[in-house]
Amino acid sequence: MIVFCGYANIDLTVGVPSLPAPGDRVQATTVREGHGGMAANASAAAARTGADAWFAGVVGPEPRSTAFLAALAADGVRTDWTARTGTLTTAVVLLTPDGERAVISQDDELDARHITRTARAAREAGADWLYLDGYRFPQAAAALAEAAADAPPGTPGPGLVVDLDGCDRPEAMRTALAAADHAVVGRPLAVALLGGEPALVRAAADWDVHLVVTDGSRGWTLLTPAGERHDGPAIEVDTVDATGAGDCFTGAYCAELDRGRSPLEAARFATVAAGLSCTRPGARDGLPDR
Repeated sequence: MIVFCGYANIDLTVGVPSLPAPGDRVQATTVREGHGGMAANASAAAARTGADAWFAGVVGPEPRSTAFLAALAADGVRTDWTARTGTLTTAVVLLTPDGERAVISQDDELDARHITRTARAAREAGADWLYLDGYRFPQAAAALAEAAADAPPGTPGPGLVVDLDGCDRPEAMRTALAAADHAVVGRPLAVALLGGEPALVRAAADWDVHLVVTDGSRGWTLLTPAGERHDGPAIEVDTVDATGAGDCFTGAYCAELDRGRSPLEAARFATVAAGLSCTRPGARDGLPDR
């Protein structure tokens, strides 16, 4: 059982000939609306590859949110722990013909209290894994500690997987790494916030975390707490839209961990799923089944 706590949103994808510079005006070639959100996408990817996936985000009470949750349920995701007390947010995705993207996202209403409630519920339900997106840190660390503090002595909690791509500063990323058992991050952000390869190797060892660094078509690297390094290639595909590929990778990685696979096996499986997800438009349409 994997509980995904994080973003749900509507993706408004706008096709553009090139990403605009400040002051530019460009003509949209397409405008398409679809379901998205880091955690919601990851939960759908996990469910499609056979996991018992639960989504515990925050949406609204209106029909559009009902349809959003129904789509997750159709993929096999349980949404019982999703709060309907907020707003289903919107992300604007600018997409060029060669797959380059720029994303403008809207903050949601998932706060520390929701994380604490979800972590408690996951522990009580015997969940194996809890997923959080990096946007929740550093505040999420205190929420997780609060949930663990009132657990009966000796009661194991779920392992923590963090998608670091929401982190916006070094402090947030370091706090997330300290809390996580497994973390997934895109290489450009990892290098920008932590440093080059030696710093990433030290991060895995210092924080006792399995760190998967993804790099698009250039493949991925798994760094272990023991200092091991494993590199793997991406699969070759004709990319239509890479939106949500990272979410697919993380969801499939979680699903394989939940099946008892090693981190290396999970990363190899996840890169195939993520590659396949790029062959159709939108964050969800290309998510493969097992």
